Amino acid sequence: MTTPTGPGHGQPDPGLSAIMSERRQLINLSYRLLGSLADAEDAVQETYARWYAMPRPQQQAIESPGAWLTKVASRICLDLLGSARARRERYVGDWLPEPLPGPADWVSGRPGGTTADPADR
Repeated sequence: MTTPTGPGHGQPDPGLSAIMSERRQLINLSYRLLGSLADAEDAVQETYARWYAMPRPQQQAIESPGAWLTKVASRICLDLLGSARARRERYVGDWLPEPLPGPADWVSGRPGGTTADPADR
């Protein structure tokens, strides 16, 4: 009686080491794009989730898994950056203008009470 081999049968995935060797590069890339280690790790996890969601024949058809992972990770990061920008642009609260400085803030402190603002002269 033969036992089945491969993923899901107690045997390690033969391509796992090749895929996991890209992890450091993917985290570095994602961190440079996003500026947050937590967001970078989330993006890399999403990249690996998409890799393992593909059927096995489709994974084997990819000539360079590292390049595929890099491309997907960068697209995930760009999508996150786009959604962050959209969140910042949609401000739903009351608009509060910047406070204007009072006349006392314009005084230069020179003797004679001259002001630093040319419009006040």
